Amino acid sequence: ATGPDRADGLGVRRIALAAAVLLAAGGAVVYLQRTAPPWYARLWYPLSYGSIVRGHAAHYRLDPALLAAVIEQESKFDASARSSAGAVGLMQLTPQTAEGIAQYTGGKGFVLSDLTNPEINVRYGAWYLRHLLDKYKGDERTALAAYNAGQENVDRWLAAHEAVQFPETVAYVARVERLKGIYRRAYASELGLAG
Repeated sequence: ATGPDRADGLGVRRIALAAAVLLAAGGAVVYLQRTAPPWYARLWYPLSYGSIVRGHAAHYRLDPALLAAVIEQESKFDASARSSAGAVGLMQLTPQTAEGIAQYTGGKGFVLSDLTNPEINVRYGAWYLRHLLDKYKGDERTALAAYNAGQENVDRWLAAHEAVQFPETVAYVARVERLKGIYRRAYASELGLAG
């Protein structure tokens, strides 16, 4: 064929080829997001402040991958992050919560700017996470729900024998659990998990 018929045939083939390439690329992205191999996870889920995370995880008997996952979910490792609810820093602590924690972790004369200091923020957040794990007898999912929704809400749900009532908290817990696995695979040696 020559002329318009040939051009139409080439156009259809090009569109089909482009569609096939896009479909393959889309499939590759979905596969990478689901499997999150270490090299891919490192691109999308960085680990900053690794020595701080490792140190406070060890001190407060926490899984360092869990601590990194909470930080990723809360602030994406942005030490200056602030929420509309007034939470500040890597672990998104409210000043009220942090002021209460300060007395248990050796903090002196708490000031708001302490929460933008990565070492102090992670120390306070790690202490709080350990407190929640102890309170809920090691039930990580319940502790994470309390970290997100507040102890009062979780205590009320438990007393009423109800599941978590906030869809955003259910999603939060699932996301942190997924991130924990990603950080464990991608940063085992940096988090002191290798070996």
